[in-house]
Amino acid sequence: MVVQDRRGGAVAAAVACGTGLMAGLLATTGCSSGGAAADDQAQPVRAVARAAAAVELRRCVEALVRAGTAKVRTAMETVSGGTLVAIRGTGGYDFAAGSGQLRVVLPDLKGKPSGGHQPITEVLAPGALFMKNRGAGVPADKWVRVDTAALSDGNLVTGGATDPLAAAELLRGAREVTYQGQERLGGVPVRHYRGTSDLTAAAKAASARTRPALVAAEKGFTTALVPFDAYLDDAGRLRKVRQRFRFPNGAPKGAAVTSTTVLYGFGSRVAVRLPDRRVLYTGRIASAPS
Repeated sequence: MVVQDRRGGAVAAAVACGTGLMAGLLATTGCSSGGAAADDQAQPVRAVARAAAAVELRRCVEALVRAGTAKVRTAMETVSGGTLVAIRGTGGYDFAAGSGQLRVVLPDLKGKPSGGHQPITEVLAPGALFMKNRGAGVPADKWVRVDTAALSDGNLVTGGATDPLAAAELLRGAREVTYQGQERLGGVPVRHYRGTSDLTAAAKAASARTRPALVAAEKGFTTALVPFDAYLDDAGRLRKVRQRFRFPNGAPKGAAVTSTTVLYGFGSRVAVRLPDRRVLYTGRIASAPS
């Protein structure tokens, strides 16, 4: 028997086995131990569970917009030629406005945070990334503006942090999702999902303000499939997502980038002010932080 249950805005399937009820998202076996026959019975259950999980992930953007704002922690780790570089960020994001502000800390040559580098202040806005303390010849009191749609990766990794809205929108392309179980994150119960996102599908389904960046990102990576681990709370809000990208980077095997975004403190006050045109730097600059 299939039972429909509304939770977190998504439909979860459940299957009755005798007198017991086993949640579809947890189903990995049939109701009996009849070998191949039981496995054949379990296959449709698993398919329904994967589909329900994918639907829930695709709807997390709407849940974040309803939440309004959130505090953000980011981490980006790049591995190229056996060298690991980690970049950390903290700040806040307004999902209704599609804008946020982060303080990004670069590592030194030994991979330790800061290492004498001034933290970079980043303002994320629809279609644009603003950076202060960018270095590479840019005056300390000036901001650099980058058109995210003009970046080969749509700013999914260029700025050293993935735009939280773009990270969530990327889940609109979720495929082959499996439920990993219930966990706790920062004291909050969350549901852990694992799967891959299809960049092309995500770009087609994304909101108008994020779509140009994801369209650009389709061309910037060596594969359009992005493996992920995502954690949703009972309100369907994305609490954490870890996404793994791979791009050429001029190396024979390319570079692997793992971007982690953590969201908490929903409803917190987030004030984002776009830099005035008079403080924008228009000269030549070197490549971006990551």
